[in-house]
Order: sequence, then structure tokens, then C-alpha cells
Amino acid sequence: MYLIVVGAGNIGRPLIEIATEGGNEVVVIERDAEKAEAAATSFDCLVLHDDATEKETLLDAGADRADALISTTDQDATNIMVCLLSKELEIPDIVSVVHNPEHMALYRQIGVNTMENPQRLIAEYLYRAVKRPSIVDYMRIGEEAEVFEIRVDESAPIAGMTIQGAAEAGQIESDMLVVAIERNGRGDPITPRGDTVVEAGDLLTVYSARGATPNVTDVFGHREDH
Repeated sequence: MYLIVVGAGNIGRPLIEIATEGGNEVVVIERDAEKAEAAATSFDCLVLHDDATEKETLLDAGADRADALISTTDQDATNIMVCLLSKELEIPDIVSVVHNPEHMALYRQIGVNTMENPQRLIAEYLYRAVKRPSIVDYMRIGEEAEVFEIRVDESAPIAGMTIQGAAEAGQIESDMLVVAIERNGRGDPITPRGDTVVEAGDLLTVYSARGATPNVTDVFGHREDH
């Protein structure tokens, strides 16, 4: 993949590292001289010390053959301008960081894929790690629904029960679904069936329309989330 990354700051640098290590051809545009030099010496990629809000800069970066562009600067105005120019240059896939949620509608009008303020997402993740320590990982879907990973404690009501039995007993309600089971650290997850037995120590991937509320995590033996 030929990828243009705009910005080599706190968000851009990890992205550049991941993209270059993945074998992609990466071109970085960074207006700050110090950040541009740091990226050039740290990563195997072309770094342009220039202004990405200028069309000529994007052309110099190879916009005509780019598969995607990701704008990661800390200014929404800059990111929006970069995205507009990228659309004009017909870069196939355009993604941008959005710092102010009020600007999300504008990005949608442009037709750009977005990522909400990463700093806020990290802060929310850390807060949840303290508030609900039983949750290993999670992803929100819509306003309330979540997909999350949780370890089955020995005291869990469903430990030793089949999926069907737990559902019939009201432990797994109709708005919950066990998507996958990882057992004994094996890399290949088990695809749950009705007769699959849930064992203590299993790492479950669960969908819950209500999210990972304390009442939901109780089923897996984690009352500390209250």
C-alpha cells in the first residue's frame, strides 16, 4: 500500500511506525522542522518538510498513486483542508482524526472516514479499566451495546454450564451472545454452540445490547465491578 501520513506528532509517529513495519510505502508530510527530522531519522520512509494544505505538497507526496491518506494533525481546520484537497486529487481512501465532535458532521459531508479524538478514547479506556477491572477489552457499538472480553471466574454462575443451559437458566439473556471462547491460552478460539460448556478461566468474547453493566459482569463472577 502507498500511504501518505500527514503529521508526525503524538498520533502520527506510532502510525508511521506501524505502517512502515507492515511493509507499506509511506510518505510523511510534516510542517514542523524538528518533527520532520525526527521522523526521517527514525523511520524507513520519505519525509517532506512542507505544508500539506498546499495542493503541490500532496502532489509531491505522490497523491496521484496513493492508496490512502491519513491526516493526524492536532488542528481540525488543517485536517479538513487536507481532506478536501485529497478528495479533489481523488485519493481513494481518506481518514482523519477529529478533535472536536462538533466537526464530525462536516467530515461526513466531505465523505471522509474519521477517528474520534484519540486522547479522549485513551482517557475513557483508562477510566473503564479502573471502574470495571474485569473487562479485558471492549468495543462500543452504538449508544449502549458493547462487545467485550471477560474472564470467567471460578465463582461465576455460568461456570460448568452449557451455553444453552445458561440461557435457559436466565444467566445469558436474550440480548447477550457469547461470540468466542479462548481456553488455556490457545491461539485458536472455540466457536460456541448450544452444548459448549463454559469453564472457569475461559476468556469469553461477549456481545451485550446493554453493554458490560455490573449485572452483566456478575454472570461471569465479577462482583467487583459494582
